[in-house]
Amino acid sequence: MPSFYDPYVATSLPTDVSYVSSYWTANAINSCDHNAAALPEQAEIVVVGAGYTGLSCAYELSQRYNRKVVLLEANQPGWGCSSRNAGFVLRGTGRLGLSQLKARFGLEQAQLFHQEYGLALQRLKDLVAAGNIDCQAQTPGYLKIAHTVKQAQLLQQQAERLQRDFAYAVSFLDQSALQGCINSPGAFGALRLPDCYGINPFLLLRGLAGLAERSGVKVFANTSLRAINHTGAGYQLTTSAGSLHCEQLVLATNAYTPKNILPELNRGCLPVLSSIIVTRPLTASELSACGLTPGFMAMDTRALKYYYRLLPDNRLLFGGRSAISGADLAKPQYPAQLRQALWQTLPALQGIDYQYHWAGWVGVSYDDLPRVAQTSEGIYYAAGYCGSGISYSLLAGQRLAEKLMGETLPPLPLYQSPLQPFPFTRGRRLAQYAYYQWAQFADRFLS
Repeated sequence: MPSFYDPYVATSLPTDVSYVSSYWTANAINSCDHNAAALPEQAEIVVVGAGYTGLSCAYELSQRYNRKVVLLEANQPGWGCSSRNAGFVLRGTGRLGLSQLKARFGLEQAQLFHQEYGLALQRLKDLVAAGNIDCQAQTPGYLKIAHTVKQAQLLQQQAERLQRDFAYAVSFLDQSALQGCINSPGAFGALRLPDCYGINPFLLLRGLAGLAERSGVKVFANTSLRAINHTGAGYQLTTSAGSLHCEQLVLATNAYTPKNILPELNRGCLPVLSSIIVTRPLTASELSACGLTPGFMAMDTRALKYYYRLLPDNRLLFGGRSAISGADLAKPQYPAQLRQALWQTLPALQGIDYQYHWAGWVGVSYDDLPRVAQTSEGIYYAAGYCGSGISYSLLAGQRLAEKLMGETLPPLPLYQSPLQPFPFTRGRRLAQYAYYQWAQFADRFLS
């Protein structure tokens, strides 16, 4: 694997870098020409980052508010998270479930979170319909699988609370019932969420880019932001393609934000690597041996979770946390660890190798919740989805546009404060390494 961009140490994003080589991009046409025209000297609104959040925000500003928007992307649209994720459309974001949100903020606030996350799912559906986007949406139904007996008991209690407190039509599958969904020695029960499903994230990304451009958004690819100078009457932006001045500025770069671009965002969003492998297409007998059926999608209850899904062509996607730094990612131990975890999860696939491996950064917030916020100098941003942002990132883009236009947002912590800075910012990676060691111990002996 070539040198890997690491936002923890890099001061700027490189340009003219191809999409990561992945299952999603293997058969896609990657050539684009979003920056055929010269960069303008003036712009009303500039959005930096043409991933899900930036595209959703730019589209909303142009389509709903009739504002003139310039969208800057260091490489091609969605080069970061939006073209690298596993395609899990979930009702939620961050790392806090509804029960945890209830414990932290109270039942009324947790119910409002649940409502907001439902709006995120609807936002995705609305954009897909508006752009007539075929993103290979699979049959809804997502399993949170207990990897120990103790975790199965906790999931059963969680199902009861979700049904009672949120009227959420989840169901609990005991170990016997779960055998009809997956044949795994590490599956002791599961929580089934009825409104979550898998998609092809790259097809969604391409569809959203086309939708934004048709609405009037001017997209400039291969244009990396190098510096921001607050002028008092706006912002003077230095980019790899020249400079321009804008009245209002949105950073939708999340985990891919270079180190020195916006210190507040850097201190409050830790970039963490997640890796994915994809097998060859499985045969009918292999699928039967694993108990897998079309649309299968799951994540386990480990502190360092594994997530996996059956793709439309019967390949199995399997992902989890990876190296600490970008420099370490090239080591073959990381995809090998995923392959071993796959074999342990589904022993019927023992010996089956992967055909694709790639990785990307997710933005982890200190308090496990994302934010849609504004800095003291008036720069708007959304970040900190903690690796579960497909549906919510699209709603975050909408909320960013609404906040920029002076609308009142729902009374949720997501919108009432900026990202909290990590303590001992320079030692975050050492702390991350220590957490990974503890989590491995806890997953094995304490959960």
